[in-house]
Amino acid sequence: MIPYLPLLQINARYMDEIEEAVGTTLASGSYLRGRQTARFEEAYARYTGTTQCVACGNGLDALTLIFKAYMELGLLSSGDEVIVPANTYIASILALSANNLKPVLVEPDARTLQIDGSLIESAVTPRTRAILIVHLYGRCAYTAAIGAICKRHHLLLVEDNAQAHGCTFQGRRTGSIGHAAAHSFYPTKNLGALGDAGAVTTNNGELAEVVRALGNYGSSEKYVFPYKGINSRMDEVQAAVLNVKLQYLDSDNLRRREIADYYYRNIRNEAVSLPADASADCVYHIFPILCPYRDALQRHLADLGIGTAIHYPIPPHKQGAYKEWHNRNLPVTELIHQQELSIPCHPALTDDEAAHIVQAINSFRP
Repeated sequence: MIPYLPLLQINARYMDEIEEAVGTTLASGSYLRGRQTARFEEAYARYTGTTQCVACGNGLDALTLIFKAYMELGLLSSGDEVIVPANTYIASILALSANNLKPVLVEPDARTLQIDGSLIESAVTPRTRAILIVHLYGRCAYTAAIGAICKRHHLLLVEDNAQAHGCTFQGRRTGSIGHAAAHSFYPTKNLGALGDAGAVTTNNGELAEVVRALGNYGSSEKYVFPYKGINSRMDEVQAAVLNVKLQYLDSDNLRRREIADYYYRNIRNEAVSLPADASADCVYHIFPILCPYRDALQRHLADLGIGTAIHYPIPPHKQGAYKEWHNRNLPVTELIHQQELSIPCHPALTDDEAAHIVQAINSFRP
């Protein structure tokens, strides 16, 4: 059996270092806001090419804290509109709802599966204050056209970088392109902890200071609370794990690119389509293929010992949490969610396994 994502096998490659780092942390007696977290914040800021990194509890908190901080700074107000891709994981939108901001859903480009930059301008209104781009599947969603729209309309640009650690745009890493970025280190991510963890990166020192306070009950110093905050902090054990795994992120991403390149060169089935090749910049957190007969293809692969996943079976505008959107007409998004199937693409996958996956896909007949 080829599992979709064998986390134990992936982490086993550096488990000795992880165990040593965790043991040192446990022996230190410091479990929150200690040396490991400070070290990770400094290293990850340097890695992304930003001046600030604020660790927090998870990726959703990171995104929520960014928008809450902008509201505290007076750059956003309740009811302001934020443009966001319709094709995304629901967390991107929940962060806006949590701050009483209005998500404006924009369809994806059917070739890239990322937000369609040609549709953004028509979605801008006098109430638009920001664009939230989501580097979904580990593919860069940013384009020069999106940057130009932000400048032209004086909009904040926020990145949801939960799936794209190490992804680049013209030599710049995602997480440093916009005004601020949210990162998730959920265990399945390219840079995954052994539990929940997240971070905010930015070049705005004032924003980072507010984010840090908001994630610490709203406290800027002990027992002083200028903001109504939450409790969202990365623990020292997760920081220790991430400090080890960050050293291997680029080599792991390179392996993902090698596998993706093999898929692009060898998957040949008229019933299956692939998004536009972005192997030079993409980090392939997910390798999505599209098939009108997805369920049959998934069963076919399972019969041949290949695990797969679906990202995601129900789009946000069809979820019960957003009943008011159920009559929205978003055909490209809906088609993606009806046809998307994720095949194994991770650094522990062998060449023989990748070859078996390709052969299995190519042998599928609807």
